[in-house]
Amino acid sequence: MNGPGKYDDVCTMVRERTEARAVLVVVIDGKLGNGFSFQGDPLSLASVPEILEDVAGRIREDRAAKST
Repeated sequence: MNGPGKYDDVCTMVRERTEARAVLVVVIDGKLGNGFSFQGDPLSLASVPEILEDVAGRIREDRAAKST
């Protein structure tokens, strides 16, 4: 995860346009295939797993609610 990812240019654009401290971009079936890029400080990077776990939980809840 060191160095630029496949979608670093997109990550830079999102970070600059949102004026964010950190950005994680996940791409599914993009022009360069699947991939991700992260830009931010080490403290922000350390919070990514917890954020992703929260996102996964919300997605599961939404899917369960739609299937009932």
